[in-house]
This record gives sequence, C-alpha cells and structure tokens, in this order.
Amino acid sequence: MDVTDIVDREFETYDETTRVSKLRGAFEDSNRKALVIERDGEFVGIVTRKEVLSSHEKTTRKARSLVRSVPTIGPHEDVREAARLMIASDTRLLPVLQGDDLVGVVRTEALLRSVQPYLAVLDASDVATTDVVSVEPDTSLGKALSTFRTERIEHLPVVSGDDVVGIVSLADVLSFVTRELQRSQGGDSPEHMDASKGGHHGGRGAREGERDDLLALPVRNVMVEAVGTTTPDESLEEVLESMLEFDASSSILLDDGSLAGIVTKTDLLESLTWSEERRLPVQVFGAELMSDTTREELSERIEAVSRKYGAMRVLEAKVHFQEHKERLRGVAQIHARIRLYTDKGTFVASDEGYGDRHAFSLALNAIERQILEGKTSERARMPSGEDVVAKMYGWWLSE
Repeated sequence: MDVTDIVDREFETYDETTRVSKLRGAFEDSNRKALVIERDGEFVGIVTRKEVLSSHEKTTRKARSLVRSVPTIGPHEDVREAARLMIASDTRLLPVLQGDDLVGVVRTEALLRSVQPYLAVLDASDVATTDVVSVEPDTSLGKALSTFRTERIEHLPVVSGDDVVGIVSLADVLSFVTRELQRSQGGDSPEHMDASKGGHHGGRGAREGERDDLLALPVRNVMVEAVGTTTPDESLEEVLESMLEFDASSSILLDDGSLAGIVTKTDLLESLTWSEERRLPVQVFGAELMSDTTREELSERIEAVSRKYGAMRVLEAKVHFQEHKERLRGVAQIHARIRLYTDKGTFVASDEGYGDRHAFSLALNAIERQILEGKTSERARMPSGEDVVAKMYGWWLSE
C-alpha cells in the first residue's frame, strides 16, 4: 500500500523570510503540526508547531531561524516507509517530491486514517507504554517541564488518587508559557522596543520574574480534562478512532479503571513498521556473501546495541555487503554498510574487513560511536548543543 491517495496537494508554503509572528499566527489559527518552508520557491525544510509556539525567538525574526530539514518521499512511496521516516526524523509531515518539484505533503493523521482498518489486528496492550509517568493536578508547570526533559516524553497523565483527571503535553505547557509572556509584554512589536526606555516593556528582570511565576502554576491550569481512554484488549483501530474524536495525539490506557499505560500516535506509526514475526526487520543486500553470519545473528547484534540505549528503538535495519578483490589467507575483503532507522534519527556507517562478520562488526562499532555522539544522518544540518535545546524547547529549558 502506498501513499498516493493520501498526498495532500492543497498545502500552504511559507518563504524562509516570513516573520516568526506570522508563523505563530498560522499555527494558532489552525490545528497544523508543521508548516513547509521554501527558499525562492524551492523546498528547504519545515517548522513545527511546538518549535514556533515555544520559541524564544523575537517575532520579528525570520522563519529560517527555526527551519529544520526532514526526509522527503516520492508520491508512490510505501506507507510503511513513510511511517519509518516520520519516526526516525521526529516529524509528523513528510514533503512529497516528484523529481525536484514539491507536489504535496503526507501528514500523520492522513496516513493513520488510511490504514485504520488494518490496525484492528493489534490491541492497545501490544503497543502501550506501561511504565508510565504521571503527575498530580497541583504539580507545578516547572516540575512538569523537568519531567518531560528527564524522562524524554511528551505526554503526562494527570492523576488524583486512583483517578485519571486529565492529561498535559509538552507542547501545551510551552505554548501556554510563551503565550502568557507575549501577552504580558505586549509582543515584540516596535512600540514595545523603545531603546530609550531600555528595550522590552518591563525589562529582562520582569520577564524572568513573570516566567518563574508562570512555571509555579499548577498543571491543572493547562491540562486537558476531556481525555480519550482505552483498555488493554481494545483494538488499535478503535484507539485511533478515539484519538481522532478527541483531536488528541495520545490515549490513556485503563485497566479496571486504574492508570495502566499510554498509547500515542507514534506507537501506532511504529506498529506499521513491525515485521510479521514482530522482530527487528533486517534487509540484507549481498546476502550471498554471508558465510560467517546469519540474518538472525545480524538482528541479535543490532538489537544488543540498541538495548544499551534504552530510550532508543530501532525500527528497521539495512545491511549491504560488497566484495573486493583483495584477500587475506583466502578470505575476501568485504565492505559492510549499515543503516539503522530509529526513533532518534537515522544512523549510517560503513567499514571494511576480511569476511562478512569482521566487516559487519567494524561497521556496527562505527554505528555505536555515532549513537554515543548523537550523530544522525537525517539531522546532520541541525545545530547542536544548547542551540538545539533552545530552538526545540524554549529558552527556559536551555539551562
């Protein structure tokens, strides 16, 4: 099944010189999760709702300050590949290119709707995260942000006693704080930036004080009370229907009325990437050169590397073997190339060794070094370090 019928060809684009204030308005007036950015009519990347609404960038700054690159697909790409790329590049929108021309976009909601009937073969318990972290209604927004950061999650169920009373998301908290700060300061328009009066209305000290006051507010001020829920034996088709009904990106898993886990749209996307055996799918090119290893061994060794990094999930692996003429004691020199699609990005590395096992081991070692250093091929053009934190999560999280 391919994406042909779900390509949205009626989509808006914004030039990289568009002001951040206009992007912010576009998000506030719609339920879009991402906007397409062009330079002189050519696609350059996207900006996301979370990044714009939570950004500390002045609203007079341009879109180019927040744009990031994402993978592109063709108009006839398989939906499983589209799902893999969405997870690996942490995006909910994939630009569709025909040749060099941007002809449309594929959105997560449209993709999931297209496969909704096929999700009935799995239950919520098959994909749910059961080691779930929650907060109470009186938990401060600052504490919630700290939890989002340390747990590397984006949704927190809100519980009071044994009852789930709501849910709060990272995007909701960040956009709330940003919106209130903008409102209290009158925005970044020129009339509020009189240099003779010291810059912004209120000054930086007032801004930091206002930020601290906002972060001290309880999550009940931001949480969504109308929460979609599911049970362990409910099909993913029904879970998706609930998410669509509540216009939500997650659903709370209840077992006998108590919080038992959470299912997100990312979990639904990931289920599309599973093989029939529910094992890590490894595609091998040049399999005829494998004399020392098997597919099962390759899969086991890749999974062993991924287990070292508990927050990273491998969605698919591709291994290429190529033989060279050089030999050592009769053993051919093999070039091995590994590409891992993960929920933290795509990792690619290659190396050469004598025999397929030796070559694969060297390439896998290179992959592990990339994981440790956080180097992914899909995000290579993004800034690193504190700049990423500031752009992704706002200046109050960059400390």
